[in-house]
Amino acid sequence: MSDGTRDIGKRGDRLQVMLAEEELAALDNFRFNARMPSRSAAVRELIRRGLAADGYFSQAGQNAQSSKFGVLGNGDGDPD
Repeated sequence: MSDGTRDIGKRGDRLQVMLAEEELAALDNFRFNARMPSRSAAVRELIRRGLAADGYFSQAGQNAQSSKFGVLGNGDGDPD
């Protein structure tokens, strides 16, 4: 967008994270127990929860598409 704001629904930036085997297993366990649609969605949800623990954002709902799990927003797929 030309005004300097960014559409949260579009993910143009990539973040590569290196995980130990045990960390990846913990991530996958969280993903499957929470019924997340992808590892990326699980990572975004864990980031959201970490930020929420510090009072920044609310937690995401379940049974949504991967595109509905963003770090910012209210967790129902809407960035507001």
